[in-house]
Amino acid sequence: MSKYQNKYRIESARLNVWDYANPWWYYVTINTKDHEEWFGKIVNGEMKINELGKVVEEEWLKTKLVRTNVELDYYVVMPNHFHGIIILNENIPNVETRRGESLQNKTDKQFGRPIKNSLSVIINQFKGSVKRWANKNDFNSFSWQSRFYDRIIRNEKELFNIRKYIEDNPLRWEFEMNQPENLNI
Repeated sequence: MSKYQNKYRIESARLNVWDYANPWWYYVTINTKDHEEWFGKIVNGEMKINELGKVVEEEWLKTKLVRTNVELDYYVVMPNHFHGIIILNENIPNVETRRGESLQNKTDKQFGRPIKNSLSVIINQFKGSVKRWANKNDFNSFSWQSRFYDRIIRNEKELFNIRKYIEDNPLRWEFEMNQPENLNI
């Protein structure tokens, strides 16, 4: 654990040699704070989403509507977490700033400087949209866990396995619900 401005902070789980604004396929898992079950229940191996769970799903699907560089693949809303595959495509043409710097190839490695259309900014905006809806609709104590888990999908075999994991997640709920370390593959 390192210090920033004399305070301890948890190091980022992001791969520090990777540009998370790169066009690529990413697998993400986002948990609720303290793994509280906010989004519905598993009944006979099937997820029954409640009102807040429907908002999570709607906001996830909106992600591709408000960003031209995003496509979505498999996803699942679970009682206390969310899994999804997000595809970032080519972004904006190479545009120069006033100082002559290229906006293309900027990374979100720069601490404190969010990079438009990077994975972390997209997930942050998704989480924020759900939280704002929750606050306005009597779900005031709902909260996401800070940060999120991501995996850069490296090949088709890995993509197949992640899709299978997402698809089968509700079936495995009974075995994994009390073991948070099993929420990611």
